[in-house]
Amino acid sequence: MENKEFAFKGTVLNGFLMLFVNMIVSILIIVGIVLSIIQLDATNGDNGGWMLGFCGLMIIVNIIMWCGHLQLEPNEARVTTWFGKYSGTFSQTGFYWINPFYGTKKVSLRARNLDAEPIKVNDKTGNPVMIGLVLVWKLKDTYKALFEVDSQTMAANPNTVGSDTKGLMNALENFVRVQSDAALRQVAGQYAYDDEDNKSGEPTLRSSAEEINEQLEEKLDERLALAGIEVVEARINYLAYAPEIAAVMLRRQQASAIITAREKIVEGAVSMVKMALDKLSNENIVDLDDDKKAAMVSNLLVVLCGDDSAQPVVNTGTLNH
Repeated sequence: MENKEFAFKGTVLNGFLMLFVNMIVSILIIVGIVLSIIQLDATNGDNGGWMLGFCGLMIIVNIIMWCGHLQLEPNEARVTTWFGKYSGTFSQTGFYWINPFYGTKKVSLRARNLDAEPIKVNDKTGNPVMIGLVLVWKLKDTYKALFEVDSQTMAANPNTVGSDTKGLMNALENFVRVQSDAALRQVAGQYAYDDEDNKSGEPTLRSSAEEINEQLEEKLDERLALAGIEVVEARINYLAYAPEIAAVMLRRQQASAIITAREKIVEGAVSMVKMALDKLSNENIVDLDDDKKAAMVSNLLVVLCGDDSAQPVVNTGTLNH
């Protein structure tokens, strides 16, 4: 997209010098008015009228001259227009004076933060999830910000846009909020919340945060470039199942965790039983036939896999007298 922003090329004078000049002119006007009144009283209005008229004209000129002063802090700018035509962006920090007939609109180039409320989105598998983001953005192109988007209708108080920096920036923040909502829905709908079977290997909202954040920044850059806004950083800061399915999904996750734990327990128990049988056989501690081995395996598995502690039973055998 073509960059139409350019630096202001009009006459710029030192603000303190013009402040001194305007004060001197104001003092001279006051002196001229006093002298005109004195002369009018002395001559019964025959002389001094022309001087009083000239002073009145100079009052109008002086008031206009006072309107040419402007002050800019770091990371602030003034967008200038000459009777409706864009005349450039003035961004020099300090106190200056420019032609008062230039219209100026003050904008902020500082970074701003947007903490979007979580929204409900259907993920790739159709499950409703709640997802939110935090976005850091700043104004990069003042021309697009003021003339490519309709900031008047986006502002809470349209009458303040143009004269109030806060009103304009709030209007742009509303634009950012709407576009970030749309971009978040678009990105979240392309991924599943989680890999339920742990087998697909596809990126998910939970496991691929960096990849999703990069894609989210890319989508936001595309959408916000129209308003001359640069995305500094975009991150998902909230992710959860929607309330209507949260309880069901929690039970599913708990069941999956229990199954995984049981598999690990059984795997360890079988390994321990095999080690015990091999140890008894290799060291000739006792000879066990297949029935006794089966009984021993059954007992060991019950002991090792059971949730409760085993109660030992001592077999004393048969006593022969």
